[in-house]
Amino acid sequence: MRILMTGANGQLGCELRRVFASETLILKDLPEFDLSGLRIEEDVVGARPDLIIHAGAYTDVDGAEREPERAMAINASGTAQVARAAARVGARLLYISTDYVFPGTQRHPYSEADAPAPVNAYGLSKWRGEQAVAESGADALIVRTAWLYGAMGKNFVKSIMRAALTQPSLRVVDDQRGSPTSVEDLASVIKATATGSMQGILHVTNRGDCTWCEFARAIVEAMNLDISVLPISTTEAGRLAPRPAYSVLGQQRLARLDLAPRDWREALNQFVKAEQALVTVHP
Repeated sequence: MRILMTGANGQLGCELRRVFASETLILKDLPEFDLSGLRIEEDVVGARPDLIIHAGAYTDVDGAEREPERAMAINASGTAQVARAAARVGARLLYISTDYVFPGTQRHPYSEADAPAPVNAYGLSKWRGEQAVAESGADALIVRTAWLYGAMGKNFVKSIMRAALTQPSLRVVDDQRGSPTSVEDLASVIKATATGSMQGILHVTNRGDCTWCEFARAIVEAMNLDISVLPISTTEAGRLAPRPAYSVLGQQRLARLDLAPRDWREALNQFVKAEQALVTVHP
């Protein structure tokens, strides 16, 4: 099977490369493959893939508030080109999206059927990407995930691990709730659904939920460190982009497939133990 991956050098892309190593991989990422470019569709069509995993995206949430046009060009227009290409060549398409398409106003997990209403430019651009996929006519599955971490690239877990080794205490937002997700578990579900007939939207995170502060405390505990992790509000954190206060994704559809990932603490503990010796402390 010929698999074209966008975002192939990102934290999810690197794990997907490992999971699909036995297949013929067509790897696309910056700088050669810029999703804001005008020839993305023809580039993808020319590769003649059987499967496209579209993980490439503009993911800087605060950056998207500063340059919403660029976020929209990559996450919406670029995705539309990828989706049109999938439809043209008859390739199956898996599009990786986000919990940030939801407003965060409810206090129970969002289902795949709940209506998106993003509160920031990043979430809006990803939702527009979802709409482009749905309208393309491609054999497509939109995979929404959240709070992703893995061995490659920058992420919350690695940042907290580094900070915990150099600081006596940490201050972390405690009024946003979501579900941490290991790229290992996400990639496993992507592989299981890559060649199936499932279409529409699928929510995939690790089981359970927490606040960012609770997440940070669990990381510190897994490192066997005795430092304080203090709760602060989103306002105190002073981030540019608003975030949904609650973005837990319901997993009823995933459960029916018997593909439910591990509890978030189990996945986190395994990751921290494997990663702890590799964390580099920068002055």
